Amino acid sequence: MAGVRLVICDSHSGLVKAIRKVILGAAWQHCRVPFVRNVFAAIPKGSAETVAATIRTMFAQPTADRVRTQLDTVAEMLGRQFPTVREVLSGAKEDLTAFADFPRQHWKKIQSTNPLERLNGEIKRRTDVVQVFPNPAAVLRLATAVLAELHDEWIAFPRRYLSNESMDALCTDGPTVLPAASNDRSPTPRKGT
Repeated sequence: MAGVRLVICDSHSGLVKAIRKVILGAAWQHCRVPFVRNVFAAIPKGSAETVAATIRTMFAQPTADRVRTQLDTVAEMLGRQFPTVREVLSGAKEDLTAFADFPRQHWKKIQSTNPLERLNGEIKRRTDVVQVFPNPAAVLRLATAVLAELHDEWIAFPRRYLSNESMDALCTDGPTVLPAASNDRSPTPRKGT
């Protein structure tokens, strides 16, 4: 698992311990959408919009230091009225602000699990259509087909989730060279292999 620096997910459970034990040096980024939902559980419904807007100010800061300072400010401000929110924000500071240690161009892409949620939703939709599978291998084939379809879509269109230039900011050993979009299905060698 060399090279993994950030894992984004929306459930905490024992996952964080596993990530830190197995993927050494990786940060864990708590997805901001489920985090805000968790905060809503600790406040009255009438305050949800104001609290959400206040929390969003943390993610609008221009630098990593300002993001973390704003989290402290928001925790203190909301904590006057909702002490539980102060505890939740303070306890999640490292996990909620891990994105800020990456290039600014990546921030919006790694603060949320939305692309992963869409993919999981599509797999769920397709399995709901079939409903009954003859064996586990059939489910695996369907999920693999969905993933292959998404892969083909990304290969066919010349777009990148994270640009080559922004990825270069992460690498200290030279520029990242990603293969050009093509219809060729042959495996391409990866940098460092």
